[in-house]
Amino acid sequence: MKKNVGSIDKTTRIALGLVIAIYGVFNSSLIGLIAIIPIGTALINWCPLYPILGLSTCSINDLEEEISE
Repeated sequence: MKKNVGSIDKTTRIALGLVIAIYGVFNSSLIGLIAIIPIGTALINWCPLYPILGLSTCSINDLEEEISE
């Protein structure tokens, strides 16, 4: 999988995921499980919708770092 989630996008996804999870815990709701999606995509640096939409939020430096690994 080619990395397509940049650092700002990653931070936003983690923050959003935490907000959703906290909401679910405080309201005793299963909606908190939705937090798995943004947190998971942030941790693996890949979003399955981005290739379909032709998007990438990675900077050139992120992509060069991936190539050198």
